[in-house]
Amino acid sequence: MSGAGFVHRFVPGEEPGGAALLLLHGTGGDENDLVPLGRALAPGAALLSPRGKVLENGMPRFFRRLAEGVFDHEDLVRRTHELAGFVRRASGEYGIDPGRLFAAGFSNGANIAASLLLLHPGLLRGAVLFRPMVPFEPEKVPRLSGTSVFIAAGRRDPLIPPDHPERLAALLGEGGAEVELRWYGAGHSPGPGEAEDARRWLSGRLPRGAGRPGGVQ
Repeated sequence: MSGAGFVHRFVPGEEPGGAALLLLHGTGGDENDLVPLGRALAPGAALLSPRGKVLENGMPRFFRRLAEGVFDHEDLVRRTHELAGFVRRASGEYGIDPGRLFAAGFSNGANIAASLLLLHPGLLRGAVLFRPMVPFEPEKVPRLSGTSVFIAAGRRDPLIPPDHPERLAALLGEGGAEVELRWYGAGHSPGPGEAEDARRWLSGRLPRGAGRPGGVQ
């Protein structure tokens, strides 16, 4: 589906106005990649999954990078504002309650989700971030009270400096967010059990009736 500025996929939730997930794929993914993960993380929730608009060697991303682990800061900020506008428009179009919207992102998607938290506090109720980096160091940390964040980091991840997950957790915590950082003995790809841990964490923070118990599909 193409609308509100992004090619995207929307899966209605079981309850109108119930919980919703904004799914943000990694480099080379698309609007379909994280739908199975979204269904596993929050059974019954609405799913909003946009495709990144930046191409790197033909692979979709959400913002440009200058090299591995080196972000184009100007493009990151611009694309974050663009994505925030899409989320607001799509939320109105699909009847998504912003107070019940969590992001779930992997790698590049997790990085722009973290950027959304820092640049547009209040847009999301929280986020589940698999393998994020610190997107940028804000001059002033925004107020993030009432925001909940789950960070899944890999101890053998060759792409992410080990200090980044800790620093991101500290930044969000400085703003008043509730942050849970978990380390796993995996590389850049999430290992067994990570999605189930995230589902359990998320189920305690989603509105009643969403995120019912159920294993990862």
